[in-house]
Amino acid sequence: KEETPRVMGVILSISATLIISTNLLVAAALLKLLLKRGCQSWCFVLNLAVADTLVGVAITGLGKTRCLLRMAFLTSPCMVSILSMFLISLDRYVAIKMPLRYSMMSGKGKTAGSLLAVWISSFTMGFLPAGPYDGFCAFFTVIHDIAIIVLYCLLFFPVLSLFIYMYLDILKIACVHHKQISQIRQTSSRADDNHHGPSHWSHVKALRTVAVLVGCFLVLWSPFFVVCIVHLLCRKCALKEVLENYLWLLGLLNSLINPLVYACWQREVRLQLSAMFSCITSRLTSAAPPSALERSHSEAHRITRAICCPIRQL
Repeated sequence: KEETPRVMGVILSISATLIISTNLLVAAALLKLLLKRGCQSWCFVLNLAVADTLVGVAITGLGKTRCLLRMAFLTSPCMVSILSMFLISLDRYVAIKMPLRYSMMSGKGKTAGSLLAVWISSFTMGFLPAGPYDGFCAFFTVIHDIAIIVLYCLLFFPVLSLFIYMYLDILKIACVHHKQISQIRQTSSRADDNHHGPSHWSHVKALRTVAVLVGCFLVLWSPFFVVCIVHLLCRKCALKEVLENYLWLLGLLNSLINPLVYACWQREVRLQLSAMFSCITSRLTSAAPPSALERSHSEAHRITRAICCPIRQL
């Protein structure tokens, strides 16, 4: 038991380093894509990467002497991350469900307003439950029980219900579109089919990435929220240690999975990351001094040219 805090400290330090580094890389790639295209969807994904970076910073950012701030700064970015995934899913849903209205609804002002509302509401909810504690810095000793029930029941379960509704509706729309495209292929040429479908299927492909993202979110965060409600309803079950040492850490790993999903599943992000890495490696190789082997090869090549092609003396 004495080694448990030390082991948890090592795990949290490694997790924080991985979360911050991966999200910063993906955020840089998303920022480049945003500057190139200015797409509204990339703004929401970039906001998710920034929120996940703050989660990594908040894990080890403040000591236990500032426990209230530590828990508030840890809870708020987690809420921003969850609500950012909801905005991404809602953006894809509207783009597929109402494509004409989507072009009218999308804009810099509305995007900035929705992101600002997410950050303000998340930090407001994150700081409200904080209160006095008995000196032991833990989640359930800092945040009141009623606040936990209200906070997470109002945040997690409604968002989960909306996720399920949107994806079931999108699945129905995709089936209808698939039947229509199959009929078009039978009655018209392939050129007409390619003319009508690219924008729709680009949204569907982007939705696949979001579906994987939401699936990982449900797998990693659902155990914490469900067991949290069980713990509040059943005090004799002794689930506090499991929640604070294991399930909470499992939920935080969602901030590490999010950038990995976009780096692997989203083609634009993957290509931008490979371009960034190739640019960095080319600069490093051009700036590095030539090795001894390269110098010997160049010297041998110079001597060979001098022997084979002697300079005519005038």
